[in-house]
Amino acid sequence: MENQTLKVEGMSCGHCVTSIEGAVKKLGASAKVDLASKAVSVQYDNSKVSLNAIKEAIEDQGYNIV
Repeated sequence: MENQTLKVEGMSCGHCVTSIEGAVKKLGASAKVDLASKAVSVQYDNSKVSLNAIKEAIEDQGYNIV
């Protein structure tokens, strides 16, 4: 399992948490959103899903990865 922390702009509420965690979960990975630090910690199996796919899923929800 791989672990990465991504800095994400545009998150501000519970809906943001739900949409990001749900989008990542659909890929077979897990995410934990920290609104205070504007970070998303992701855990994934690199043989099943790439970090780029996870980043795209988050961006598709309307957020910017920095």
